[in-house]
Amino acid sequence: MVRPMSEPGPPDAQPTTHFGYSEVPVGEKTARVREVFDSVSSRYDLMNDLMSGGVHRLWKSNFIDQLNPQPGMEIVDVAGGTGDVAQRILTRTNGRARVTICDINASMLIAGRDRAIDKGGLADDSAPDLVCGNAEELPFADASLDAYTIAFGLRNVTHIDKALAEARRVLKPGGHFLCLEFSRVVVPLLAPLYDRYSFTMLPQLGALVARDQDSYVYLAESIRKFPPQEELATMLRDAGFDQVSYRNLSAGIAAVHSAWRI
Repeated sequence: MVRPMSEPGPPDAQPTTHFGYSEVPVGEKTARVREVFDSVSSRYDLMNDLMSGGVHRLWKSNFIDQLNPQPGMEIVDVAGGTGDVAQRILTRTNGRARVTICDINASMLIAGRDRAIDKGGLADDSAPDLVCGNAEELPFADASLDAYTIAFGLRNVTHIDKALAEARRVLKPGGHFLCLEFSRVVVPLLAPLYDRYSFTMLPQLGALVARDQDSYVYLAESIRKFPPQEELATMLRDAGFDQVSYRNLSAGIAAVHSAWRI
C-alpha cells in the first residue's frame, strides 16, 4: 500500500526557480516535476536502458558496492521511483535489510509495485515499504536511519539545500548519505558529443518510446542546471555532513557523492 504524502509546508519566499531552462514560480516546480514522471512512469525503466545503453545498471551496481548494505540496516531510497535501487539493496542483503522507497510520484511507486508483482517479487516480508513523500519534508523521525540513498532524483528537487538538510536529519550518527546523479563531463572532447546526444537523440527517444518528447527535453536541461561535482560537495559540507567525497563515473557523465553524519 502506498501511504499518502503529507501536505507541503508554506511556500518559499523565493519567487521563481528553474524548471530545466525555464523559470517557474517556486510553488509550481514540485507539481511540474510530478507531471513529468507521471507521464513517463510506465516506460521509465525501458527508457533508462535505451538512453544509457544499459550503462545505468553498471552505475547502480557500483553505487550499491559503495553503499555496502548489511543485514539489519534501515535504509531509505529517496526518489526511488520504480524500485530498482531498493531491489538491488534487498538482493545484496538477501532481503534482510529494511528498505523504504520514498518518492513524490505515486505513479512511479505503483509502476514499481506492479512490476514486482508481475515478477513475483512481493511475496514475502522483505519487500520494500512504499511512501509517497517529498525529499524536502521527509516523513521519518530524527536520527532513525542507517543510510540514505538517492539516484537520479536530487536534480529534480526544488530546494536542494533543504533536501540535504533533511537527509542529515533522518540519518543516525554514523549514517551514510549516497547520491548517484548525472554530473559534468570532465573530458573536453566528450562534452560536445554528450550535449548533442542529450538535446537531439534523447528527446527523439522520448517521443518514440515514451510518447513524450517534452519531458525528456526537461530531463536533459535539468542535468545541465544541476550543481557540478565540487559545488554539490560544498553543499553537503554546508548541510553539516562530514567526510564528503565524490567519484566520477563514465568521465563525469554521472558521479557518486558520499558523505557521513558524524
